[in-house]
Amino acid sequence: MDSRKLLGEFLRARREITTPAQAGLLDVGPRRTPGLRREEVAMMAHLSTDYYIRLEQGRERHPSERVLSALARVFGLTPEATAHMHALAHPMLQLRRPPARRVSADLRTLIGGWPGTPALICDGLMNVLAANSLADALYDGFEDRDNLLRMIFLDPVAREFYPEWEKSARSKVAHLRLVAGSQLDDPHLAELVGELSVKSPDFRRLWARHDVFPKVGEVKHMRHREVGELELTCEVFSVNGSDGLQLITLLAQPGSPSEEALKLLGSLAAPVRG
Repeated sequence: MDSRKLLGEFLRARREITTPAQAGLLDVGPRRTPGLRREEVAMMAHLSTDYYIRLEQGRERHPSERVLSALARVFGLTPEATAHMHALAHPMLQLRRPPARRVSADLRTLIGGWPGTPALICDGLMNVLAANSLADALYDGFEDRDNLLRMIFLDPVAREFYPEWEKSARSKVAHLRLVAGSQLDDPHLAELVGELSVKSPDFRRLWARHDVFPKVGEVKHMRHREVGELELTCEVFSVNGSDGLQLITLLAQPGSPSEEALKLLGSLAAPVRG
């Protein structure tokens, strides 16, 4: 990944998936290429077409705040995507630190005391560092559970486990973009993205979209091989003082069939006492 071209790649991806109707333009029929034309973006952002082309080509890498705000308006960017674009345009030099790998004993005890809520501790690259027993039972069947992205893109079980596979996969990639921010030259991130890009055409397709949005109250549909259909709300919390660790919980609505399914799953996974 060439950090000098990331802003241009982001702008091009946003332009190609923004329809004329979304931008408030009159749709006059089919186009040879998807999305907006460069001259249309430039016109709506009050820029010269040549300047906008230089932005996309990576030849202009220091746009002003006014230019970025105008482009965010044209593309209808969310606050998270706008912040991501600003970070790409104005990256700050940061010291590289090894990814956080240690989960405190207290945090492990906390999630271990939740018998009805699957919970995971992950780092920013979605490496799974800890999981409670119900999360282990929920993801039983996946061959390798060390990373949530590898699970959904590289394990054949994922297509059956996630009935809405496309939605779940897109969400994970967008969350990775958000977490990565301007640190796209991190060697650990480059290694993960390189591996997934080589092994999964679907990852390459979704990564190229440059979607950016957080996991906030996201409803996930899952199909477990033993307890059947599940509808769980995924919440992600930052762990203070942990250098990037995140607590992921999967919550069932009280009194719902999914809550009953999780109870059944917990009983099936419980050790037999003799």
